[in-house]
Amino acid sequence: MVGGFMANGTPENLIDALVEKGVRHLQLICNDAGFPDKGVGKMVTQKQFDKITASHIGLNKEAGRQMNEGETIIDLIPQGTLIEQIRAGAFGLGGFLTPTGLGTLVAEGKMVIEVDDRTYLLEKPLKADVALILADVADETGNLQYTGSENNFNHLMAANAKTTIVEARNIVPTGSLSPSFVHTPGIFVDYIVEGRSLC
Repeated sequence: MVGGFMANGTPENLIDALVEKGVRHLQLICNDAGFPDKGVGKMVTQKQFDKITASHIGLNKEAGRQMNEGETIIDLIPQGTLIEQIRAGAFGLGGFLTPTGLGTLVAEGKMVIEVDDRTYLLEKPLKADVALILADVADETGNLQYTGSENNFNHLMAANAKTTIVEARNIVPTGSLSPSFVHTPGIFVDYIVEGRSLC
């Protein structure tokens, strides 16, 4: 899983390191496919993913080309459903019910359940081995603060994965952050990397 929304809140330095390393045959869970030259799109361009699970790929023509040519499996999921699948995976839920996707291709192969005369799809949780996320500030224990909309998918992905790696713009001593303003508790964080400035 990689945090970010159209690359806003994406750990660019961690992405750059993976591009440089050339790791392949990965599966990506992300809101989108980034841009060809920004965010996870740089890895898409280098064909580092065998499968991408996202809510849209329209800002990265290379992702669309790979999908149409059958080079990469693209699993498109409605955005609200995607984040709920990540949340369900993070907190041990067996799934959730949603009307989104009924009567469309989204519903193919999924269990349909009726509750109080309404029809829903059962959506199962998503889990990841590794989450790469961006935080504005991390203390040495791994407590995190995000800036504005950079929070987006990051806090739920941090709670979801078996291993969470955080790129932090600033690392401060433990105790420096007010507990009232910790967005992600350190219990979810395994590694912290100090991010160099991208300016």
